[in-house]
Amino acid sequence: MPYRVVWFKRDLRLADHAALAEAARHGPVLCLYVIEPRLWAQPDAATPHYHFILESLRDLDQALRSQGGQLWVVVGDMVDVLDRLHHTAPFEALHAHEETGNQFTYARDLAVGRWCRTHGVGWHESPTFGVVRRLRHRREWQPQWERRMAAAQAALPALALRPPPWPSDAPPPATALGLNPWDPPRRQRGGRQQALVTLNDFLDTRSATYRGGISSPLSAPTACSRLSAYLAYGCLSMREVVQATRHALALLPPEAKQQRLGLQAFHSRLYWHCHFIQKLESEPELEWRNLHRGYDGLRENEWSAAHFEALTQGRTGWPMVDACVAMLRETGWLNFRMRAMLVSVAAYPLWLHWREVGHWLARQFLDYEPGIHWPQMQMQSGTTGINTTRVYNPVKQAQDHDPQGRFVRHWLPTLRQVPDGWIFEPWHMPAGLQTRLGVEWPQPPVDLGSATRTAKTRVHALRAQPAVRQAKAPIVERHGSRRGMPGASRDATAQGPTAPRRAPRTAHSSQQMQLDF
Repeated sequence: MPYRVVWFKRDLRLADHAALAEAARHGPVLCLYVIEPRLWAQPDAATPHYHFILESLRDLDQALRSQGGQLWVVVGDMVDVLDRLHHTAPFEALHAHEETGNQFTYARDLAVGRWCRTHGVGWHESPTFGVVRRLRHRREWQPQWERRMAAAQAALPALALRPPPWPSDAPPPATALGLNPWDPPRRQRGGRQQALVTLNDFLDTRSATYRGGISSPLSAPTACSRLSAYLAYGCLSMREVVQATRHALALLPPEAKQQRLGLQAFHSRLYWHCHFIQKLESEPELEWRNLHRGYDGLRENEWSAAHFEALTQGRTGWPMVDACVAMLRETGWLNFRMRAMLVSVAAYPLWLHWREVGHWLARQFLDYEPGIHWPQMQMQSGTTGINTTRVYNPVKQAQDHDPQGRFVRHWLPTLRQVPDGWIFEPWHMPAGLQTRLGVEWPQPPVDLGSATRTAKTRVHALRAQPAVRQAKAPIVERHGSRRGMPGASRDATAQGPTAPRRAPRTAHSSQQMQLDF
């Protein structure tokens, strides 16, 4: 009997799953997940991502078993798996969601499409998030996002689940895939059930502290929705989160002012989630080259391995930076402002190129979403050519968002006895005081003030060159945010042309956007 294969990737749920719903309308389906060793060999892959996915696959398998089927898990190259499956049990179509991933997944999906055409197998990709392929003009993006978010969720018909032609493979350990074994002990756990608990907890209670609570690393772990990882791996659909947020807003009583403000602010950030992913959809080269080519060579040829090691090992000497690195290592998460500060410190005083820093941070962030990550890396590094230069002073950030030093002292036990007056610049403590406290705090690798001024001067000098200024217009045309988007700047009115590689995505604002979820 003819059947169709549903290939799960970063869409690990049954609810509002357009690809599964479409395949199921045609008859029996085989639900497949492929663990691809070559994908896990990429420089942005990490053990916490893998373990989070395995946890989510267990939830997905349980949901399918409740429908009388199971999730079939196979280890191998996707095209090789399709070859073997089609030879053993020919199928008529392959269904999956549209993925805006890294360079590997883009090339992989092209290879899968070629395989399907060669073998006469239908290849059907369903939209995901609010990302639009083959977007003709940037101004069309928000109306399409609104229509997609307002549409009814994909209803799952009665499933006829085909059993797999051979048993599932045992997932290999992370180390067998070449991954560093470290898995943050306090990270979020994967799966749809955890996702729903987190969503409902935020909508019902924690959203009251969202507005005003997401900037400080002290309040952000509970003030933020903490849905980013569940969205990144598709345990929740963007549409169900948007609709649940709108429903929660509609039910709020008039006196729930703080919660209303929080949910409204959160809702606006859901636009920006898809807006940034649209950028990578339109211009996948954002992952590996400067958006504005006039900035090529700005940092690439001055790499400092010592500065990079100090950053990644949490030994820069700037307590707020090192505390954030420590938190990342233990939890796999930071709020947006602290992420932006890390990139800013890397790009300006440490003068590190965004690419290697981006790979390192991608491995640290449990919620790594390529379409958000790489545009943000470039924006915070000043290589987009269309955004205001943003430089975060780690001492001032500590003073503003951790005034009593609670966050720093929590994550850096060495500093717990340091007096408040020295807590954010402990290298200035007199030697006698350091000895008495048992603190040997390293001198930062550069003088923060002078190194930052030098870096900004170099960036601004390049930015002022006529050729660089002239090349800004096409980037704004392609990637600038449009009027009417929440938080869009007034002068960002350009539209984006069709993308050469995929379909166009969305543009970017000259205004700083908080992407805290």
